[in-house]
Amino acid sequence: MALIALGVTGGIGAYKAVEVCRGLQKRGHDVVAVMTRAATRFVGPITFEAITRRPVITSQWKPGANADIEHIAIADEIALLLVAPCTANVIGKFANGIADDFLTSLYLATQAPVLIAPAMNSNMLAHDAVQRNLQALAARGTRFVDPGEGYLACGWIGKGRLAEPEEIVAAADRIVSPRDSMLRGRRVVVTAGPTYEDIDPVRYVGNRSSGRMGYAVAAAAQARGANVTLVAGPTSVEAPATDQVVRVRRAAEMHAAVMRAAEHADVVIMAAAVADYSPVESAAEKIAKSSEPLTLTLQRTPDILADLGRASARRATPLVLVGFAAETGDLLTKAREKRARKNVDLMVANDVTAPGAGFDVDTNAVTIIGADGEEALPVQSKARVADAILDRVEQLLKARSTASAR
Repeated sequence: MALIALGVTGGIGAYKAVEVCRGLQKRGHDVVAVMTRAATRFVGPITFEAITRRPVITSQWKPGANADIEHIAIADEIALLLVAPCTANVIGKFANGIADDFLTSLYLATQAPVLIAPAMNSNMLAHDAVQRNLQALAARGTRFVDPGEGYLACGWIGKGRLAEPEEIVAAADRIVSPRDSMLRGRRVVVTAGPTYEDIDPVRYVGNRSSGRMGYAVAAAAQARGANVTLVAGPTSVEAPATDQVVRVRRAAEMHAAVMRAAEHADVVIMAAAVADYSPVESAAEKIAKSSEPLTLTLQRTPDILADLGRASARRATPLVLVGFAAETGDLLTKAREKRARKNVDLMVANDVTAPGAGFDVDTNAVTIIGADGEEALPVQSKARVADAILDRVEQLLKARSTASAR
């Protein structure tokens, strides 16, 4: 069905890549193996050659490679680059554009989706350098099969072991054999990041949102075939590739951009952490420091979600509206009230004080609240949370389509 490049790097989990290769073939896919030099110390290339019936690529300096169409065209031909296991070393090279072997060069050259299955020691996985590299890859649209927990080759017990081959194969198959999505061809607006409300040319009122959750939703919607407009506040995280990116700074700017884009949209997902208040006036010059207290007078910013709810109610075909409720206590009660008050279809509630579920991390734990019930999701990658949200959005679109056909 599809040609998949299976990158194998130098970790003990390399032996599981053989099972991944077999699993992909059982689903009808063709596989070409690309092994790093270190990977060949764990598994012999002849093993993959026997299974794939293709030459295994172990070097970009193979004699005669320039005459071999498979080596020249692989970057254009593959439907997916899957790397399993993916070591901390290769993750770092991918994140920083280092191309010193065939696999890292292939990563830079291909336009195909990239799926990686990290595997390493627990402390390595938790290290700030590795986490920053993973964040950089996620921002570019790289997808992940999260490592599992259990006994590691080093003798430790913790998170870092390669995901099971069946899970990796299923994730790859979903990418190269996408199901028919209700979002295909739909116009989807996603907001992400914070807004900054200026006090003076130097200082502002803001929050710690990194934009990662909104970016994950935008990337997932784009992957499902939607026409995505991303309205992004100021953030240092790289935005995913979408049909349109609108950059804003203040809540008023985000309000104008979202209301304009929503006029022709089918779905709006408000993942941004919009400031609720802004200074009544912004000083033209930096406010000088003094020994006296400084008083700021704040005013309410436009309530984008509430305005969208009112606008949707006036439409012949209402929007599918998704809001986010980031709270620090009494989570579900506040989120349920907010959903009803703002006339939205789904409210995604999360406790930002919970470990792994706050701002500026790659994971989240949420409860998706709708008229048809509530779904609690444990701590997991924001990419997986995004997919769960879009699954619920698709259910709503399908129900409305069925109802209108009657």
